[in-house]
Amino acid sequence: MTKSVNNAAEAEIVDETSEKAEAKTAETAAEPAPSVKRGPVGMVLGVAKTARPKQWAKNVLVFVAPFTAAQITNGSVLLDAVIAFVAFSLVASSVYLINDAVDVEADRAHPTKRNRPIAAGIVPVPVAYVAAVLFFGVGLALSFLASPELAIVLGVYEAVQLGYCFGLKHQPVIDLAIVGSGFLMRSIAGGVAAGIALSQWFLLVTAFGSLFMVAGKRYAEIMLFERTGAKIRSSLKKYSASYLRFVWATAAAILIMSYSLWAFELREGADQSVWPVISMVPFVIAVLRYAVDVDGGTAGAPDEIVLKDRVLQVLGVLWVATLGVTFYL
Repeated sequence: MTKSVNNAAEAEIVDETSEKAEAKTAETAAEPAPSVKRGPVGMVLGVAKTARPKQWAKNVLVFVAPFTAAQITNGSVLLDAVIAFVAFSLVASSVYLINDAVDVEADRAHPTKRNRPIAAGIVPVPVAYVAAVLFFGVGLALSFLASPELAIVLGVYEAVQLGYCFGLKHQPVIDLAIVGSGFLMRSIAGGVAAGIALSQWFLLVTAFGSLFMVAGKRYAEIMLFERTGAKIRSSLKKYSASYLRFVWATAAAILIMSYSLWAFELREGADQSVWPVISMVPFVIAVLRYAVDVDGGTAGAPDEIVLKDRVLQVLGVLWVATLGVTFYL
């Protein structure tokens, strides 16, 4: 009898301990886990994190115009392109800071975005705005070292992106155009920084390539939502999967056609070299390969897809190699 009572008491203690552990685990899971410590140092690190240096990889697009103009080996041109890269990175970071400051309340209600430095209270909203002004000011000042035209491009980029942050992100089609324009302006920035004239085909390829990636990403997000019920941004609720599929398919078709016409134009300027035409092969296959991810609803950010897909990386290397032979050999 005593043994039974003891066993029952031990069972109650175990259950009580288990309940307390589960409650503690639940409380821990419910609390945001800031990635940096609070305080001056934590605030500085939080600003650096909010600036999203990982996104600076997109700014390599400033080197495309000098490369396709066969000027990337020119020291002064390369220096101007590097200045454009740094300046664009700083200006883009100012937009990220403002975007997170504007969306602070919505981010605090989000299961993962609430851990962002501004939403978590590590970086006060006023500090974020001040940091954004500093980032933009320094970036704009640097741009004048290359050319005044670069400063104009950066100013237009900042204005358009601020419009996106303060409401245009909720306007169907307009949001696609604004996000896509960011990639286009990066390519234009490299050209104006080095004083390189941009051909109509270069602009068309860049513009519709940007629209292809942006619409494809949105389409993939909608497909994921329909299959799993995953949370999506509110602006996407105004689109249908069929409409976004139409947009990215149309963009892909124009992208391939524009690049093909550009390749034949390059051939005429390269003493009838066959390499510009050969470059169409890896380029078209890469577009179709990327479309597989889009159609399957698994496409994330373009830079993430490229970093994870080895086949795309090989196709990219082959494409760059064929253009390299065209322009530099």
